[in-house]
Amino acid sequence: MRRVTFWLRLKTIARVLFELRPPDFQAASHFMQLKWGHCSVPVRWASFFHWALKQLLVEIPGAAGDLQVPRHVSRTPMWLLDENRWANHPWQDAPGTRLPAEVEMVVVGAGFSGAACAYHWALNAPANRSLAVIEMEDPASGASGRNEGLVVMGRYFTMVRDTVLRQLARSRADLDPQEHRQLAWQFARQYCQAAYHNAELIAETIEKHQFDCDYKRAGWVQARTASEQESLLESVQMAGESGCRDWTMIDPQEAEQRSGMVVDQPAGFSRQSASWHPAKWVWSLLDVALQSDQVSLFSRTRVESIEREGDQYRVTTSRGTILARHVFYATESYTPALANCFHNLILPMQEQAASGEGGPPAMKPHIGISGSWYFAGRYGRRVLFGSGGSRLPDAQAGRNRPSRFLTRYAAAAMKETFGPYQLELANEWSGTVGYTPDEYPIVGSIDGHGSWIIAGMCGSGSGVSFNAARCLVNRILGRADEPDDYPPEYFSPSRLLTPESHSWPELEKGEPTSGNQA
Repeated sequence: MRRVTFWLRLKTIARVLFELRPPDFQAASHFMQLKWGHCSVPVRWASFFHWALKQLLVEIPGAAGDLQVPRHVSRTPMWLLDENRWANHPWQDAPGTRLPAEVEMVVVGAGFSGAACAYHWALNAPANRSLAVIEMEDPASGASGRNEGLVVMGRYFTMVRDTVLRQLARSRADLDPQEHRQLAWQFARQYCQAAYHNAELIAETIEKHQFDCDYKRAGWVQARTASEQESLLESVQMAGESGCRDWTMIDPQEAEQRSGMVVDQPAGFSRQSASWHPAKWVWSLLDVALQSDQVSLFSRTRVESIEREGDQYRVTTSRGTILARHVFYATESYTPALANCFHNLILPMQEQAASGEGGPPAMKPHIGISGSWYFAGRYGRRVLFGSGGSRLPDAQAGRNRPSRFLTRYAAAAMKETFGPYQLELANEWSGTVGYTPDEYPIVGSIDGHGSWIIAGMCGSGSGVSFNAARCLVNRILGRADEPDDYPPEYFSPSRLLTPESHSWPELEKGEPTSGNQA
């Protein structure tokens, strides 16, 4: 272990300042808004500068002996170091292949949602209904192959309720504050129940097909500060009252036993969350889907435009044009660049991660680990860690420009809860996820005809996509023999596109008192 000498501290400070880039300032602005947005402008800036100076002068230099940064650090995500068996498909093996002239449905994107759609279609569609997946790069090359490697149960109940509540105040001016709180509670319950079913379906599917995607159900520990304890406890209580009993509270001793992190406050614990290899999950879904003659995949093919023509859609790509009765947007943060109606409704947000061998010796494998502003996990000899970033323009969705400052910040935060360690940085990358204004997914029909979407999953794509794809495929195929966990009154895009004409859910009576607190 390198001792943090005065000269090492000074060298680290100089290096951090030299490494600052525009993405760092964008991330700083977003962080300041998240943490102190409720404060007055002078307090907000004073708090931020105090935090920034502490990071620059104390925390990051203090971790300089733990994180070793070589001259060259790869930008390839850790998950994409494995061979992608669907890379350059079908062009590598069949370069003379042409796109089909017409199909039943075009799926744009081959990540979590697109691969899930292809999987459910292959298992349930009649033989005369074909589907083509169009991917601009390779399957899982976007956010699905750049994340922290967790199957999550969705977001905390209070997080969902509170973000929906803020938006309802703008979109439902006809309701009073109590009715706003009631409706937000219903939205949170619907989301959590759907996420719970999603996790169960994933576990069943992996078991059914014996997918090789490194799936381990060890849970997810979320450490929270003293100021966050009330919200955490309320969230666990409300989730339990709504029938979602995955989340619970654990004391600091159990948090350390499960994860290795040392905290001084109770933590949230998701029992059913799991770790996995997210790219292998996508590839495994495609393994099953492409066994069907009804499903085809065309990678490294960019969709340039989608236009409705009567009862069909003309999908123009870099390799030709396809006519389809249905179009499925599985494009998450890339959506606004393709469908302008979602500008400012699906917001590309950059998040990033880094990995290397070593890391905290106490860190337990397979379990998800989160502090207030960082995440981490051990996968074999590698440790992955990272943090959130900033809002990006629509055209920059998917950019891979990680912030070295955020990497160092997350490394220092990891030291706070795990103690000294040694890790040499090998990979550092970024990706974008889609956020809606109410931080609630959109799942459903865009135009009431044949255009469909799953997006706005707010960094919880593994908690939404598989079940949501099942439900939409069932609607398109006219299947009503399975439960639909994403009813339009809650999840339809019209909630954001045309709130004045959206069919909102009816207000229920007699909900738990905790769900109706301000």
